[in-house]
Amino acid sequence: MFEGNSALGFCMVLAIILFTTKALGLIFRKLGLPQVLGYIIAGLLVGPAIFGLAGVSLIGFEGESYKSFLVMPKENALSIFSKIGVLFLMFSTGLETNLKELKSTGLVAVLIACAGVAVPLVLGLLISLPFGNIGLGTANIYRCIFIGTILTATSVAITVSVLKELGKVNTKLGTTIVSAAIIDDVIGIVLLSIVTGIAKSGSGENLTGFAWFKAQWWGTAIMIVAFFVVAILAGWGISKLFKWMDNRWPTTHRIPVFAIAVCLLYSWVAEEIFGVADITGAFLAGVVLSTDIRASRYTDQKVEVNTYTMFAPVFFANIGISSITFKGLNPNILLFAVCAVLVGLIGKIIGCGSVCKAFKYNWRESAIGGVGMMARGEVALIVTAAVTNTSLGEHALPSEFMIMTVLLILVSSILTPVFLKLLYGKNKGLPIGGAPETAVPQAEPNAEATAEPAGRTEDNSVNDSQ
Repeated sequence: MFEGNSALGFCMVLAIILFTTKALGLIFRKLGLPQVLGYIIAGLLVGPAIFGLAGVSLIGFEGESYKSFLVMPKENALSIFSKIGVLFLMFSTGLETNLKELKSTGLVAVLIACAGVAVPLVLGLLISLPFGNIGLGTANIYRCIFIGTILTATSVAITVSVLKELGKVNTKLGTTIVSAAIIDDVIGIVLLSIVTGIAKSGSGENLTGFAWFKAQWWGTAIMIVAFFVVAILAGWGISKLFKWMDNRWPTTHRIPVFAIAVCLLYSWVAEEIFGVADITGAFLAGVVLSTDIRASRYTDQKVEVNTYTMFAPVFFANIGISSITFKGLNPNILLFAVCAVLVGLIGKIIGCGSVCKAFKYNWRESAIGGVGMMARGEVALIVTAAVTNTSLGEHALPSEFMIMTVLLILVSSILTPVFLKLLYGKNKGLPIGGAPETAVPQAEPNAEATAEPAGRTEDNSVNDSQ
């Protein structure tokens, strides 16, 4: 009835998405599940995935057989909003990364994170090899690696919320789990850049010059290393400028505006110049700017308002609208999805729990360490969206495999809180051994970092007119 690629037609698309994602998000939160699942379900309901099978949908695409209230071309402004949403999500994750806290947790958090990446990666690769009939197997080894990469992600938010409820987030084990989850995601994002870069290198044909160089696997490896070197060196100067701006104009709108510009610049340079995933650039930009605590917190607050009000709901809803389809869904894909979910959950428990046990934690504490790393969330969706991107050519994972990620998030989001509460038992205020556990000392707030300048409002709407 309406063309979704017109300005007002797209406004109608956004109105439907924002209304349905908010409604479903609130329902899922009431059920104790991540709101992002509600966003994806909203996309399934308003898009063609479910009702399109019956011949109708609220939002559809040109050239399809079903009738839609709003019709859009396949490449439309919705994909642009989704791209901004995923970049902002990763940028916000980088801003929230506490480098000092990561250092304080020591070797054990790093090893837990490494095991939490390595074991699910290997298991995901192995479980994919027998499924050559659905586009995996030895003939599509890159896709098998992509499956393993998806299984490496960990959701910090779910674990933190449960640990806070149990009063365990500031204990030694709790802090180690949270730090390991953050490091896990960092490793996963770097791993994503490596595997997608190498996959792109295998599809380069009839290229010359610099394009040919980047298309070779060794050229890809060189470019990835070069990106991190350049990004860190440039980041040193950018962080200095960020701190100077914060001291000169604290808590003003120009601070987050500058930060967002850096995020978008890093994303473009990562993807277009170095062939690294754009979300890696956005994440690294956040880490670079996180060194100024006051400015990064203020920026994160402002970015989150825009992200979770507009861009993030559109990104997650677009997964349900554009990436998930039940039309002609192969039962073998559903079977594989169930197998992948099982090895994804078991891989985290075995990998992370084994490292905890090696560092003299008892069996229940080791189980808590494994279960605490089991939850999946936004990062798993972001990685899946990246590896199903058509820019990877023949190596791209078919969009039908998004079902696997959605199922993984749903199952892990339900089981993680249940298992953690069962393992901690009734003595929520006591550690596993029964004796009071020493909480990790919390650093005193930095007065300079937390104090608001006199005479300023939070937004500085008047003073920031420049």
